[in-house]
Amino acid sequence: MQLIRCTRKLQKEMGLKPSDLFPGGAPNSTLGPWHANLIYIARRKCVLFTNDKTLFNFIAPDVTRVEIRRLHELFHGYLHPVLAQEGFCARLRERIAAEYSEVAYAKAVNKSVLGSMTDLAFHYEYHILSAGGVHSAEVPNIISNLNHMPMGAIKYSYPVEAVKAIYATAT
Repeated sequence: MQLIRCTRKLQKEMGLKPSDLFPGGAPNSTLGPWHANLIYIARRKCVLFTNDKTLFNFIAPDVTRVEIRRLHELFHGYLHPVLAQEGFCARLRERIAAEYSEVAYAKAVNKSVLGSMTDLAFHYEYHILSAGGVHSAEVPNIISNLNHMPMGAIKYSYPVEAVKAIYATAT
C-alpha cells in the first residue's frame, strides 16, 4: 500500500473526513508517497499530482467531482501514459504502477513538496492557458516540459531524471 497525501481543499472535494485518512507514516517503497492538490485553471477543476522524492508531476485537467472522488483511479489513469511519454519501458511502467495498486489517502504534510506544487501550479496555469486551455492537445507536452524543469527542492535536477536515477540504483 502507498499513500497519496491530499491537501485540505482536495479532501473537502473528495468528501473525506479526518477519520478517513491514513494515520501512519508512508510504507517503504521505491518512489514513495505522492501529494495531490485541487487547482483551478480557467474555472476548471484540475488535480496536480507530485511525487515526494522526485517532484515528478502531472496534472489531470478538467475533472469532475465524481472523478475526484475516485482519486486512485484518476491517478492510475494518468500515471501510466505520462511515464510512457517520458520514455520509460513497459516493464518499468508496470513496476511503478504495481507500487500503487493499493492506495490510501493521508494528510498533506511536506511543506517543501507543497511549496514546489504551488510553483508548478503557476507554471501549469500559464502554459495551459497559453496553449488554449485545459482541452488543448499540448497538455501532455506541457507535463513533459515541467518534468524537464530543474527544481530547487531536489538540488536543481530534473524530476524525470530523478525518477530514472532512483530506478537505476534500485535494479
